[in-house]
Amino acid sequence: MNINDLNNLVSKLGLIPHPEGGYYKETFQSEEQISDSELSVTFEGRRKLYTSIYFLLTSDDVSHFHRLKSDELWYYHGGSSLSIHVIEKSGEYKEIKLGMNLDAGEVPQVLVKKNSIFGSSVSEKDTCSLVGCMVSPGFEFQDFEMFTQEELMKVYPQHKEIIMKLAYQQLPSSLK
Repeated sequence: MNINDLNNLVSKLGLIPHPEGGYYKETFQSEEQISDSELSVTFEGRRKLYTSIYFLLTSDDVSHFHRLKSDELWYYHGGSSLSIHVIEKSGEYKEIKLGMNLDAGEVPQVLVKKNSIFGSSVSEKDTCSLVGCMVSPGFEFQDFEMFTQEELMKVYPQHKEIIMKLAYQQLPSSLK
């Protein structure tokens, strides 16, 4: 998909701007709920078993580094491949290509484990990528944490290049 498809996709899919970058729309959410007493993560109240969104990112934007208390499973739908950049709890950095060019090492789905710091970018100029993301236990903004370059550089100075690309210099007031 090229960048000219953007307005059509945003309109047809009913996407809205996402605070981390790109566009999204919630598509599914479980009717079932769970509490943290059954899980290895702590959160307040109950969570849906899962939630799912469409997520659209252009080559002119990035999904800024953030962290969730839940696992997030990403599914490729179309367009350019998407690079998912992950800093694991251990401090190890990896880049995973989400797409259908299997010969080039791309994969059609990726699991980002809970408490990893991650963001994404579209490599191919003037294109966009449409993916789906399922979070389990279900996504809640109170479990969503964004990072500044300064915060991440204190802990992961060895990943300066990707931190400078994907972390906010300063968090927008809407995310504070």
